[in-house]
Amino acid sequence: ILMAKELRGKKKEELTKQLLDLKTELSQLRVAKVTGGAASKLSKICMVRKSIARVLTVINQTQKENLRKFYNGKKYKPVDLRHKKTRAIRRLLTKHEKSIKTSKQMRKQRVYPM
Repeated sequence: ILMAKELRGKKKEELTKQLLDLKTELSQLRVAKVTGGAASKLSKICMVRKSIARVLTVINQTQKENLRKFYNGKKYKPVDLRHKKTRAIRRLLTKHEKSIKTSKQMRKQRVYPM
């Protein structure tokens, strides 16, 4: 049984190699299932599938983490790395946009101060 904690320390090449091994093992187990293999092999299919899922999850998480580090402090980010919040909040004006005044507003304020 693979643990996600152990997988996080490994490099991407090691993880992809492990993923390949697990996939070949799964295909062999499926062949054994068709040919009427032992019950122990049939119960192992589930465990191998879960292990594959764990490896893929760790790969994707590390990839996303690296992307977050890369885009940190940049002006534009990919949509999936931006804050989700709500649609309404995303469409609100920024502080700078709110504070901007037109020339007409500025003239009115100068002529008729409050």
